Amino acid sequence: MTDEETTEAEDTEAEATEAPTEEAEAEESADADAEADAAEESDDEAATEEAEAEAAAEEAVSYGCLVTYSRDQKVIHVPRDRWLSVAEELLADGWNMCIDVTAVDYLAYGPARSLPEGVQPERFEVVASFISHRRRERIRARAQVPADDPTIDSLYALYPGSDYLEREVFDLMGITFTGHPDMSRILMPETWTGHPLRKDYAVGAIPVQFKAPKAGSYLEGVEQGQGVS
Repeated sequence: MTDEETTEAEDTEAEATEAPTEEAEAEESADADAEADAAEESDDEAATEEAEAEAAAEEAVSYGCLVTYSRDQKVIHVPRDRWLSVAEELLADGWNMCIDVTAVDYLAYGPARSLPEGVQPERFEVVASFISHRRRERIRARAQVPADDPTIDSLYALYPGSDYLEREVFDLMGITFTGHPDMSRILMPETWTGHPLRKDYAVGAIPVQFKAPKAGSYLEGVEQGQGVS
């Protein structure tokens, strides 16, 4: 074998030796990149999960009150002794109109109440709905009111439009709104006894009296079974 052939053979052998080494290095580099990408994805997923958990924790409490949802509407469960102070927070945060105040009597309610853990159910519940024109959203506030002390603070000083709404709740459910300027009946006579929308209110009837038909009238003939020609 000539010197030239020997040199070519050595070069070929060197190239053959270097080729696997380069492939191995490329594979190692690819593996390292894949591991780095996987680690980055894992960090991103962990950060996302942490952010979602924090958001869920924040959503579980709003204005210092426990939160549930009803038909995609946020419902805050307000302790009775914080009813007015939470309303102040709502007004300051842009909930500029109280559109409804009502109440529910759960005396004869059978199914489980839709209350978050930590809220003690009572016989009565006062419910107020607020709207934010800026957000174009609504929020509902619910407060438990015990039967042995059916009172709660009035929202009149903050939302004057609640005037007649609170009077109606007082009239029909017997819940008194402390601080209301005129806590009087609005539908029933002032002399009426009881509150007609309570579940234990007796069902009554008002007798209806009809006048006796005049002699010789059509009705007299009908009563006597006579035909009319």
